[in-house]
Amino acid sequence: MTRTRLLGALAALAAAAALAATALTANAQSPTADEVGAQALPTSYSWESTGALIGPKPNPSHNVVSAKDPTVVQDAGGKWHVFFTVANTAGAWSLAYTGFNDWSQASSAPHTFLDANPNIGSRYAAAPHVFYYEPQRLWYLVYQTGLPSYSTTANINDPSSWSAPRNFQSSMPQIVRDNIGDGHWLDYWVICDSTMCYLFSADDNGHVYRAETTVGEFPNGFRNTKIVLQDTKNNLFEGGAVYQVDDSNTYLLLWESIGSDGARYYRSYTAEGLNGQWRPQAVSQSAPFAGAANVSFPGGAWTRDISHGELIRSGRDQTMDIDTGNFQMLYQGRNPNSGGDYSQLPYRLGLLTLQGADPC
Repeated sequence: MTRTRLLGALAALAAAAALAATALTANAQSPTADEVGAQALPTSYSWESTGALIGPKPNPSHNVVSAKDPTVVQDAGGKWHVFFTVANTAGAWSLAYTGFNDWSQASSAPHTFLDANPNIGSRYAAAPHVFYYEPQRLWYLVYQTGLPSYSTTANINDPSSWSAPRNFQSSMPQIVRDNIGDGHWLDYWVICDSTMCYLFSADDNGHVYRAETTVGEFPNGFRNTKIVLQDTKNNLFEGGAVYQVDDSNTYLLLWESIGSDGARYYRSYTAEGLNGQWRPQAVSQSAPFAGAANVSFPGGAWTRDISHGELIRSGRDQTMDIDTGNFQMLYQGRNPNSGGDYSQLPYRLGLLTLQGADPC
């Protein structure tokens, strides 16, 4: 090889190496959508709470003492729809609904009791979760009747239009029976990706369960129930929820815990994909996802419990997407001095806003 050709070859190799280095640098500086999703979550949380926005309204036919376990969604027209559990003075549990266009109207908006719908009736019903299932163009209301149940409607504005409940699973899976101890199987949550739908549930005994079916089979075919996260009873108690973070493959799992003082607070975990391994994110009582340690009350502290609630979603469909730039959470709280039978605790609903986020 001549000197000229040798120098040319060396120059070509140098150029190729430089190009490869540039590509590696570009890749290193351009995180994936999943990495962006994970990085968008705060490393620590600080919230501000409203006072109690939604509480029981005088109603001689129901004698309601609490409003709890809220689920909230905003429709395409901007109206907020809130479903929640109510308990009466006899200790009977049922569901109620309210709707409004602005949070300033939440306290005054009328309540409709879903037991007035003959399809649902006066059965035990609690812990609702509402979403729009896009493939079928139907609204789903998931709740517990002793089993994971659901009703559907094409018109979320009409509480009388919800169908009679059907069950996702006809009996308690064996893996739940084997691990539930003296707990209860409850608090069902549905979330889907592009191919699969997952049913998460709690057992009041430190286990997070997940069953699965295909998007095409939903709401039928839930199977393969497994434990995807476990800890002590108090650390993973109940009130779970799972969200997609900023339309990425990062997912956020929230689970209600019981603190050393008996007050409820929320822990958080993240995973890449709904089949991924859940990793602790904000899990201590002193630095939780949301709890007495990191919630301030400009109008006066009316609760120490930051209990069973839902993040405000950026959409309304089965993907449960959230916008990390707009973090709010509707939750249940109660007078710290209240006590007595659990069904008679005076729960009310308040709204958290993450400090530094833009409110809805």
